[in-house]
Amino acid sequence: MSRIWMTGYRTYELGVFKEKDPKVQVLKYAIKKTMIEQLNLGLEWVITGGQLGVETWAIEVALDLKADYPDLRVAMLLPFGHFGSQWQEASQTRLADLKQQVDFYADVHKEDYQGPYQLRQYQDFVLNHTDGAVLLYDAEFPGKAQYDYQAILDFQAQSPYPLETISMDDLQEFANDYQESQHDQ
Repeated sequence: MSRIWMTGYRTYELGVFKEKDPKVQVLKYAIKKTMIEQLNLGLEWVITGGQLGVETWAIEVALDLKADYPDLRVAMLLPFGHFGSQWQEASQTRLADLKQQVDFYADVHKEDYQGPYQLRQYQDFVLNHTDGAVLLYDAEFPGKAQYDYQAILDFQAQSPYPLETISMDDLQEFANDYQESQHDQ
C-alpha cells in the first residue's frame, strides 16, 4: 500500500484535552510504530484529514518521520471550506500551521459546511484515492470514527481495500512498550 488513509478518534473521545496529556505520547508512539511498519511495506503517502486527534497526530508523526524517511509524503484533505473555523483559536492556529507543513493540502468541497453529504463525499473521495486504511478504532468504544469504519466496510464490499485497525487492546500493548522504552533510556 503506497497511499494510506490514517484516521480515528478525536481528542475528546480519547479524553485528551491538552497536548501535554501523557496519553498523547502513547498515541503518537502507536501511530509512529504503525507508520514505520507501513513504510517498510512501501508506504509513500500518508493521507488524512485535519480533525483534532488521530488525524493531526498522524500528520505530526509523519512530518517527524521525514527526517529518516525523506521520500515520505503527507497530504491533508479537508471535507469542506473553512474547516475548523469554529474551533478555539489555538486549534485553528495549529491546523493552519500543519497546512503549511504538509506536501499537499486541499478541500474536497470548496464551499463551507452545507450538510452531512459533504462528509460522505469526503469519505468516498479518500477511499477512491488511497490503497488502504489504518484506523485507530475499536467497535466496543464507538465514536465519530465509526462512520469512517462503516464507510470502509461498505467500500470493501465492492473492492479489495486493506484495513488495519488499532484497538484499545492494541493501544494498551503500545502503552506497555512505550513505558519499557522510557525505562531503557
